[in-house]
Amino acid sequence: MLQRKRFIPFIWILLLAPMLVLAQNTGQQPGSRDDLERRKRELQKEIDDANEALRETKKSTKESLGQLRALRDKITLRTRLIENINSELSFINDDISNAARDVKTLQKDLDTLKVQYAQLVVYAYKNRSTYDMMNFIFSAQSFNDALKRYQYLKQYREYRRHQAENIVETEQQLQAKIGNLQSQRVKRADALKTEEEQRKTLEADKKEKDQVVQGLKGREKELQQDITQHKKEAAEVQAAIRAVIRREIEEAKRKAAEEELARKKAEEERRAREKAAREAAAAQAAADRAAAAKAAATNAATNKPATKPVEARPDVAVNNPPATKPVIEEKPASKPARAENPLEATPEALALSENFEANRGRLPWPIDAGRIIYHFGTQQKEDIKIIQDYDGVVMATARNGRVKAIFDGDVAAVAVVPGAGYVVVIRHGKYFTNYVHLASVTVKKYDKVKTGQAIGTASYSDEENAGIVELQIWQGVQKQDPERWILRR
Repeated sequence: MLQRKRFIPFIWILLLAPMLVLAQNTGQQPGSRDDLERRKRELQKEIDDANEALRETKKSTKESLGQLRALRDKITLRTRLIENINSELSFINDDISNAARDVKTLQKDLDTLKVQYAQLVVYAYKNRSTYDMMNFIFSAQSFNDALKRYQYLKQYREYRRHQAENIVETEQQLQAKIGNLQSQRVKRADALKTEEEQRKTLEADKKEKDQVVQGLKGREKELQQDITQHKKEAAEVQAAIRAVIRREIEEAKRKAAEEELARKKAEEERRAREKAAREAAAAQAAADRAAAAKAAATNAATNKPATKPVEARPDVAVNNPPATKPVIEEKPASKPARAENPLEATPEALALSENFEANRGRLPWPIDAGRIIYHFGTQQKEDIKIIQDYDGVVMATARNGRVKAIFDGDVAAVAVVPGAGYVVVIRHGKYFTNYVHLASVTVKKYDKVKTGQAIGTASYSDEENAGIVELQIWQGVQKQDPERWILRR
């Protein structure tokens, strides 16, 4: 009985001990890590493109604004890359901290498991006699008590087996965590090395930029003359585009007026026809009444019974024709009020405008490959006293690269502006897309174009040593920022 009292509490302790199931918890945010890796690749590609652009601009024998812009872009992109690497390092440090904590926890749990298992083994050894086990079962006071004791022993053996499996599993997890910890430390060392290299390259880029700035400051007068010439060309392009748009507006107004005049004329003719019909009907009714009266008088003179009066036709008015019942037209479901615009006078033009608006932010680029080198609006040239305005975005592409329409529309004009090359204006309802600095064109006025259709080729820029094209988007005579309309790259 004393042996049973000592055996039962020990089994209860073992059965109630929690099974250690260790879950890996690294604390990472996969989405954020993936975003960092993706953005890192994108930045590296953009830096490579900027390096290529810089190599092209360096082919010029003297410093240029293109070199300054390319260096500025490189510095901006490399700074973002360093920030990206620092964010990655923050994740790696968190991983190392979590892995070290997990290793410590797993080691502690493994030690606990081994101690518990050793106690189990020692106790099993001391009670290894079959007689003791049988004596423990048959010393029960009842059959149910004996059955419970048997179940205790069975669960005890099962628990000891689980403990052994837990030790093996925990050791495997511990080794995996130690390997992960070492891997993260190697990754951190590589990231720190990369960051250091990028910082050194950034300093070299800044020094190179300072040299270019010094060279440009000695040419400020010459550069200012170039800027003045650019402003003159831009003003001529803008005047030509405004003239085209004004002409389109006047043409739309003229067509709308002609349509309104034709509508009014048709309405007047319809009313005249209805009036003539009413007058004819009234005359016929009067004639019928006169004939009826004459017949009645004749019958009265000959003492003959009056003939049955001629009944007035139901479709003929006796005195005045009855007012026609007004036709109540069912109004379609109302749409949000849209301001009237002569450029949307026709259903086709209105549909084009609405489709163009629906694709805001999704319009394709006008070039197959390239980059934006100058953005919409006022651009301050870094470190030199030069300010330049752009009515659209200037893109660099391959020399004689293909230029494409970014949306369905009608060619409103093809013009040549000295210094700016060919200018193609395409109308999309009340919107216009303008393609400036084209070396050649493949469309003419009144042509209908489709999205992606080639309309010309990019002109060559000595400063950029590449093909360039300027894309402008206007809503009527109001200029828009094209980058808010086209796809982001």
